[in-house]
Amino acid sequence: MTDDTAPPAGPTPPAERPGLIATYRRLWPHLWPHGRPDLQRRVFLAFGLLLAAKLVTMVTPFTFKWVTDALVAAIGGKDAPLPTGLFAAPMLLLVLYGLSRIAMSALTQVRDGLFAKVAMHAVRRLALKTFEHMHRLSLRFHLERKTGGLTRVLERGRAGIEELSRLMVLTLVPTIVEFVLVLGVLAYEFDWRYALVAFLTVAAYLAFTYKATEWRIAIRRRMNASDTDANTKAVDSLLNYETVKYFGAEAREAARYDVSMAKYEKASTQTYVSLAVLNAGQAVIFTIGMTIVMWLAARDILAGRTTIGGFVLANTLLVQLSMPLNFMGMIYREIKQALIDIDDMFRILGQNPEIADRPGAAPLKVAGGTVRFEDVRFAYTPERPILRGVSFEIQAGQTVAVVGPSGAGKSTLSRLLFRFYEPQGGRISIDGQDIAAVTQESLRAAIGMVPQDTVLFNDTIGYNIRYGRADATDAELREAAQLAQIDRFVSGLPEGYDTPVGERGLKLSGGEKQRVAIARTILKAPPILVLDEATSALDSFTEAEIQSALDRVSRGRTTLVIAHRLSTVVNADAILVLDHGRIAERGTHAELLEAGGIYAALWDRQREADAALEVLQRADAPVLPIRVGRGTVPATEPAE
Repeated sequence: MTDDTAPPAGPTPPAERPGLIATYRRLWPHLWPHGRPDLQRRVFLAFGLLLAAKLVTMVTPFTFKWVTDALVAAIGGKDAPLPTGLFAAPMLLLVLYGLSRIAMSALTQVRDGLFAKVAMHAVRRLALKTFEHMHRLSLRFHLERKTGGLTRVLERGRAGIEELSRLMVLTLVPTIVEFVLVLGVLAYEFDWRYALVAFLTVAAYLAFTYKATEWRIAIRRRMNASDTDANTKAVDSLLNYETVKYFGAEAREAARYDVSMAKYEKASTQTYVSLAVLNAGQAVIFTIGMTIVMWLAARDILAGRTTIGGFVLANTLLVQLSMPLNFMGMIYREIKQALIDIDDMFRILGQNPEIADRPGAAPLKVAGGTVRFEDVRFAYTPERPILRGVSFEIQAGQTVAVVGPSGAGKSTLSRLLFRFYEPQGGRISIDGQDIAAVTQESLRAAIGMVPQDTVLFNDTIGYNIRYGRADATDAELREAAQLAQIDRFVSGLPEGYDTPVGERGLKLSGGEKQRVAIARTILKAPPILVLDEATSALDSFTEAEIQSALDRVSRGRTTLVIAHRLSTVVNADAILVLDHGRIAERGTHAELLEAGGIYAALWDRQREADAALEVLQRADAPVLPIRVGRGTVPATEPAE
């Protein structure tokens, strides 16, 4: 579709983000496995194992206390009373320490394994929901978004859900449980001052971590923006690989890419510097708190209120707590970044489809396939009207062609017929049914499309043909390929219908891609067919072959032909000449030539160009220079 396009997207200021709590509330229903009792049991069991693991974790500091006191007693040191029984033996206490470490590790790993399926199920469910929603969004949305940036949002959102599940359940919640247990042990084994110092230390630690991490997140956002921009430019450049080669623009593309990577480099460097500041501040705060607790414990030893083992217990509790706290900045940053990435995904989910089925919309019922446009008006933007009251009818089984100069609005007709856009005025109907009142699925199932630029999936030839009807048998697929005149070519390939077509079908020629498009349309067997400049990009010989296949596929079907080359529509039942959004002329080929209007002028111009080209080809004329600016470049082919 080349004669009219939707307007490019203008820059829009980003909407204010909701708070992290609000984003998490939106996410929670997707995380909880509704309707899956097996996964719900896994959640409860995982949290039970979490609590058990943390209780076992508390045994480790006590074993150090008991071993220390036992060793002090064994060498005759002055100490407080020891535990009786087996706990008085230092070696047995060391065995207890080893067993507690093994139990803690085993419980943690079993918990992680149980919860993994729950987290991955949530990732899969929300990613699928977003992917399906993207396909429901309008053509305008996709034209205004860059594909690389859009896929990046989906990728980051999916990774964000996985990261959030892991950090919240496997790291943050266990740390909170352990912190509460440590405060309880300090208050019970010693006194409230120990617990207060520990609490204030952790509070100051978290406050500093929050402030420093907010600073780092701002840097991370700039880094992400540069990364997204670089990724978008890379995808766009690689998708246009041939164009880059045609113009020798490798250095230009590399320079564009490097601009984004330079911004990424700067932000990434700032990230490492800010990390050093964060780590240093955390170390200072925690060291001060631990020193105060050790001072309290040493004072109590001298006063006879605790033992050397108690000193070791207090120290071990804080050291053990410091390990998860060391990662608290990373945890907060990653949780916030995950919520930001998830919020980007939710923003896509929050986009309302521009085209939506009406409540109670009925499926389209096609009897003959009569298509009618009644006073249709449409504009991509208010200041640029495309269609200005277009009315015409295609009777069931007829072929009607629409021709006209570029920008006249020809391709917009097919977009409106497929209901990619809604007209601002008028009505489009099929067999008397307003297409706005039927379901989009049934409407698009009734229409087949052979576009000018056929883009194939990066899969096999067979997959791309079978895309017209996924449940088609191999025999039906071969029959469609034969009608499209591509079966002989495919059968001659070493892998046959399992031959990969490459990215966007670039391993096939233009004519071969068009035949694949025709074959999948034949397989779909729609009652209505749209041919949108299906041969305009092909050479004359290939065009003649493809036109023959198109004539066969359109036989007996209601067909709308959008054409640039008039020679392809001379046999149409009616030809409409679209000019400046209005139907300027209508009639058969002979009638329009006789009228001597726009169509006749276009016909004469194309005939003259074809005749001139034929003369040049016969004479094997040398390549003529074409003046461009102040220099000249050799023409690769004669100009029309």
